[in-house]
Formats: sequence, C-alpha cells, structure tokens
Amino acid sequence: MDTQTCNTCIVCEQPKAEGITIIQAFICTSCELAIVRTKVEDEQYPFFVKQLRQLQVRSSS
Repeated sequence: MDTQTCNTCIVCEQPKAEGITIIQAFICTSCELAIVRTKVEDEQYPFFVKQLRQLQVRSSS
C-alpha cells in the first residue's frame, strides 16, 4: 500500500501530497504554478504576497 504524506499548503491552506518545502513551509504544486504565472498587476498578486510573508515570519522564529 502506497501512502503519501499530506502537508498543509501555506497559500491555499489545503492538505496536499505534492509540492515544495521552503524554510519549513509547504507550497503545493498548484499554488506554486499559480504564483509563478501571476503578474504584478493581477488581482491575485497581493494575496500571494500576503501568504508568502509567512516564510519571512517562520525564518526569523
């Protein structure tokens, strides 16, 4: 039986099996792709910036 570990994404806050870990914070593959494709002028950009600020908080703890 193949069981994958699910981590909670810091962007969408959903448990996901695949993604990347940066400074002990997990970002799922779908959010990673959305972040990479988002332009500064896009409506979602401020949301991604807010969520990614958690990386700064975690790294200074």
